[in-house]
Amino acid sequence: MIGRHARRQATVLLAGTIMMTTMGAAIASGQVRTTSGLLAGTTADDGRVRVFKGVPYAAPPVGPLRWKAPQPPAAWTGVRKADAFGAQCMQGPLFDDIVFDRPPSEDCLYLNLWTPAAEASAKLPVMVWIHGGGYQVGASHEPRHDGVPLARRGVVLVTINYRLGVFGFFSHPALSREDPRGSSGNYALQDMVAALQWVRDNVAAFGGDPGNVTIFGESAGSFAVSTLMAVPSARGLFHKVIGESGAPFGASLTLASRDVAEANGEKFGGSLGATTAEALRALDAGAVLKAAATWQPWFVTTVDGVVVPEPVATAFAAGRQAQVPLLAGWNADESRSSVTLGPTRPTAASFAETTRKQFGPAADALLQAYPAASDAEALESAAALASDLFIGYGTWKWIEAHRATGNAPVYRYLFSRKIPVAPGQVRNGKPVTAEDIGARHAGEIEYVFGTLDTVKGVTWTAADRALSDRIGAYWTNFARRGDPNGPGLPEWPRLGPLAAGTAPAPQQILQLDTTTSAVPEPARIRYEILDRLMAAVAPR
Repeated sequence: MIGRHARRQATVLLAGTIMMTTMGAAIASGQVRTTSGLLAGTTADDGRVRVFKGVPYAAPPVGPLRWKAPQPPAAWTGVRKADAFGAQCMQGPLFDDIVFDRPPSEDCLYLNLWTPAAEASAKLPVMVWIHGGGYQVGASHEPRHDGVPLARRGVVLVTINYRLGVFGFFSHPALSREDPRGSSGNYALQDMVAALQWVRDNVAAFGGDPGNVTIFGESAGSFAVSTLMAVPSARGLFHKVIGESGAPFGASLTLASRDVAEANGEKFGGSLGATTAEALRALDAGAVLKAAATWQPWFVTTVDGVVVPEPVATAFAAGRQAQVPLLAGWNADESRSSVTLGPTRPTAASFAETTRKQFGPAADALLQAYPAASDAEALESAAALASDLFIGYGTWKWIEAHRATGNAPVYRYLFSRKIPVAPGQVRNGKPVTAEDIGARHAGEIEYVFGTLDTVKGVTWTAADRALSDRIGAYWTNFARRGDPNGPGLPEWPRLGPLAAGTAPAPQQILQLDTTTSAVPEPARIRYEILDRLMAAVAPR
């Protein structure tokens, strides 16, 4: 005779089995129940990947919710179709490599999800992509972010929108006074946290593992994931990080202090005749966007004492960042084209003169690391210095900081492929060549996502496709178990720890090119010199 406890346990197990079977069948049929309601998606890749587009992860930040922390999305009854991407967030044209197909809107807090799971019990690793665009432009639905190729590798892929520019980072004393925490700005970071909370609460129904989430991003997206490592409200919502070109340790997209951000916001609001929270929210969104288009400085992240309690570099130096595995790197020629295709090319004499004017007494050390004995050498050094100041140094410093104060695995790459370009391009009257562009900023995105064919007019080689395949394998291996290595891939060495007060031991990184291999860390002396320079000019 079965006892009451045993019967109850059997009933629970049976109910759980029925529920899981129903959920699994729902995934296979393109329908999944979330905390807000039932979603009906579509299929791709001959039915092997299920796709859910335009899923709300927060309430529309419009009207009284403009410049407020994201609120939970409204529940719905019946079945909501998730077959079309949501609107892109408010933005204007800025970078010519960002492709859109819909008008911007304040109602833009949507995510997209690709899953190869047929059963909710699959517990696949989850990868959440945070797009770049200088925190001013970009969207989750760009063609190069298509999730099918990565999902095909056995991960659940999520891409998210977040508020941008003035709508995502606007600080103002009136907004801070009405906030329960006494802070304003950083709405974009709060959007990212809200999206990760949605993933935590819902991704299991799509066959993903909420306990194995990797956040990854490029440029501003890389700034974002490195910043989220120091954001208390994001703690525990992700378990691994991949950063492609960017971190708030250098001059680019430097975080503003709360006082500076609020003073800038007060000046901006005054230029539009709005001084109260009510008046600011009553402004026409198009008028706000137009005014912000020429406003300097840009609206970016703020050390507000709440969302971002302290500078990210300070948090890392003290070991207060999320202690999670990190895979990060940058491209060999992040800003090369700004030099090679500029109005005038640098010469040995002009590069030395410009460097001395810009850096004063530090120029001698810089010119040793970036030599200019000839015009040809000056061109290469000028391109390297531009790239390092733009992205390379900050990303290097982030990696070093995590090595120094963390014990989690760290892997570093250098993307070096001179990317093919479409024929017939001209800049400043000069034809654009792959040699001039090199391994440009953001050029690795299509390789990571396996979406090379979304780039129009370029003839890709078999070597490019093989490189893309290797990168996709490395990235998804890392998301799966915190180690990018796997069968058939060149070995990627893990960086050793960086002990305080000791000279760094020689390290190997992975060079991603048509030939991929581990190589000795190149040009460390450049970053050490820049590090001393940055330390000398840092505010005290």
